[in-house]
Amino acid sequence: TQYQYPDQLITRPVIIQAIAILLGVWFATRPETTQGAKTITVEVVHKDGSTKTFTCHTDEEYLGPVLDAENIAQGEEGPYGLYIKFADGEKAVYEEDGAFWALKQDGEDTPLSADQTPIQDGDAFSLVYTVA
Repeated sequence: TQYQYPDQLITRPVIIQAIAILLGVWFATRPETTQGAKTITVEVVHKDGSTKTFTCHTDEEYLGPVLDAENIAQGEEGPYGLYIKFADGEKAVYEEDGAFWALKQDGEDTPLSADQTPIQDGDAFSLVYTVA
């Protein structure tokens, strides 16, 4: 058998407890979805600064399917969720032009991709052409 130092015997349970606590906090505070009819707005801010606002009526629980159904944005699945390449017909592909579509909710960057962003009635989102 391998000898374990006393501090290792204490450290492992502490790490396991910390992970359990963090998971519990995440599940308790994660954004919730709502079912039923919702109205949201999505503003697209183009490279030239012009804007176009879309008002969407939906029963979807997440933003990604709304963007697709309303033909507002198109993209592909990436390692972190939906990678938006086109918004209102304008292309922004980081690998090609160093630009991307920044997803914002009420003016703040969202921590999730569009297909993982829950929506509530009255939410306001924007897709902003951004050069890195």
